[in-house]
Parts: sequence; C-alpha cells; structure tokens
Amino acid sequence: MGNAMRGAIAFIPSDRCQRFLVGDLKEMPLDRTLDLSGRQLRRLPAAACVFHELVKLYLSDNHLSSLPLELQGLRKLQLLALDFNCLEEFPLAICRLSQLNILYLGNNRLHQLPGELKELKELNTLWLETNCFTDFPQVVCELPNLKTLHLGYNLLRSLPEELRRLEELRSVWLAGNQLTEFPPVLMQMPFLAVIDVDRNKIRHFPSLSHMQGLKLVIYDHNPCVNAPVVGEGVRRVGRWADGPDEEKEEDGAKAVSGAPPPEEVEVRAEDHGVI
Repeated sequence: MGNAMRGAIAFIPSDRCQRFLVGDLKEMPLDRTLDLSGRQLRRLPAAACVFHELVKLYLSDNHLSSLPLELQGLRKLQLLALDFNCLEEFPLAICRLSQLNILYLGNNRLHQLPGELKELKELNTLWLETNCFTDFPQVVCELPNLKTLHLGYNLLRSLPEELRRLEELRSVWLAGNQLTEFPPVLMQMPFLAVIDVDRNKIRHFPSLSHMQGLKLVIYDHNPCVNAPVVGEGVRRVGRWADGPDEEKEEDGAKAVSGAPPPEEVEVRAEDHGVI
C-alpha cells in the first residue's frame, strides 16, 4: 500500500479503515512485540491496548498527537517507541507503565514533561532529542535508574545541579543545544562514561581528568579555545584531540588571536562503539 493511500485512509476513523492500516490485530504476537511503525496512524488502534502481556511496542514514524488512556493497561510493557510523531504534550498514560525501561520520544514537539513521569522508577533509557525544550525538564532528575539520557538538538542553555542525583547515569547526549559553558554539574558526576556536547557554544573546557569512569567525550563544533584534559585511555572527538595538552593550549591561544582553526572533521558517536 502506498504512503499516499495510507495517509488518506488515516483520516477515516472507522474500525474497518484502521484494520486496513494495521492489519487484523486479534492475537497476541508470539514474541510479545508489536511493530506499528510507519503506518500513517493518527490514533492508536484500541485493539493494540488489549494485549496485556505485550513487552515492546513500536509506534515510530506515524502522525500521533495523543495516546488513549487504555494504553496504561499494558502493564508489562518495557519498551515504547514514539519517535517521529506529532506529540506536543506528554501522554499521561505512559506514566502508568511501571515496568517501562526504554522510552523513545525523539523528533516530536514536546516542550515539558509532567511530574508524574517520576513514577517510572524502572526507566533506564530516555530519548528526547529534537524536541522543543528550552529548559531542562526537572522531573528527569527523579528517575533513579536512568542510565542513558538523550536531550540533543533542543534549546537548553544549562543543566540543573539536581542532575547529580542520578548516580546510575552513564551517558548524556547534549549535542546541538545552546550551552555557552561546560555544565558544571557534569564535573560532579565522575561515574559518567559518555559526554556529548557537540555543536554547542562552549568556548572553554575545564579539566575532566578526575572523572575516572569517563570513556568518551565529544566536544566538536564548539568555538572553543582549548580541548578538555582527560585521563589516560579516554577518547576525545574534537579540535586538538590527538595532540599533547601543551600543544592544544598553544593552538588555542593562536585561535583566539585570529589564526585559522584546524580543519574540523565530523565523527559520529556510534563510530566509537560506545553506547
């Protein structure tokens, strides 16, 4: 079925048309995984909410702007993918999914999160990249088991001190925001393994050599005059990443005086094998 046909049918709310888009949802999938990605859906079919043993639900790349309250009946759901949709408000039904581990909400239109999100005590992966956050959503600091946080490509200017409460957090992705300084709170989180502040507005980087758990720091595409000093074995991606620290300081001084910076080479984080 072509996308144009799917798109037209998606506007028709009848059950028959919904079955045309998603198929006949009568039996629980054997692997307890339901993938309805890319179906041009504008509402979640009620039939998808009756599979109470469902563990993974993929709803990416649709046109969803809300979710029904019946979703909260999926009490055993561990993974929910809602990236590339049209959500402007966080669906409260998600906050009742107490077993949820992984939540993908990237590429929507979210600008805040509800306080009820703190009920997701088992959540360890939260992707909120490419949304409309201008302030860091404070409720994130109340997710005690969070290990991976992706807030890249929003409009954040700072991070709250409360973030250091997340002692399980290992990777924080903040590329493409409006940070003008390296967030001080990150220096108080020595257990972090991955820090990505690519494509911000940071001019000076502090020493990160005390961060014993650090494995990768990405700081490319910033107007910086120095590279962060890191411990032995830590991979850096950015200007002056491969030279000795003394050389970086000299090059930084030249950059400030007007000398042209070295040629930048974009390196994707996944190329380093660090998740």
